[in-house]
Amino acid sequence: MEIVISIAIGVMASAGVWLVLRPRTFQVLIGLSMLSYAVNLFIFSVGSLAIDREPIVKPGLVANLANYSDPLPQSLVLTAIVIGFATTALFLVVLLALRGLSGGDHVDGQEEHP
Repeated sequence: MEIVISIAIGVMASAGVWLVLRPRTFQVLIGLSMLSYAVNLFIFSVGSLAIDREPIVKPGLVANLANYSDPLPQSLVLTAIVIGFATTALFLVVLLALRGLSGGDHVDGQEEHP
């Protein structure tokens, strides 16, 4: 399971970097979102990848990652998802306003003419 998560994080991060380097602002916005999702998945995987493990400590079991899942990365990722969604929505509105004012969505403001 760790190799699948590692590959998913690598693919999302590389696709995000590739999209950030594109010349269109919408592609840059999607690239930033993909990078944030890759970082969220990485932070989530740091808290131990366990299936059917409870984050709440019960009496009688030793409080370590062999018996429980760490709740701190889960709460950090949940907060990051909410903040990321809000900033993506804000960037999208700014992007649409910029396109309406400038007439294009190229990053440096100049369209390439063949």
